[in-house]
Amino acid sequence: MLGSIFGDIAGSVYEFNNIKTTKFDLLGRGTTFTDDTVLTIAVAYWLLDGSLSKERLAFTLSYFVKKYPHPMGSYGEIGRAHV
Repeated sequence: MLGSIFGDIAGSVYEFNNIKTTKFDLLGRGTTFTDDTVLTIAVAYWLLDGSLSKERLAFTLSYFVKKYPHPMGSYGEIGRAHV
């Protein structure tokens, strides 16, 4: 999970501007968390909470989307409709 979050942040500056090289700064200027980071952490909270119902998952995702409403990536079309 930490690797996923780190990779998402490190690649955030290339989210909409892909590159074809392996030579880049891992945490360079402009890196930030994205909607994927927020939702990964939300799912971790849901799993650790132990209440593994669909309703609790929906609540947890909604809570995190409202808490972090404008990350890079913006949750796509569906996420924006539910904020």
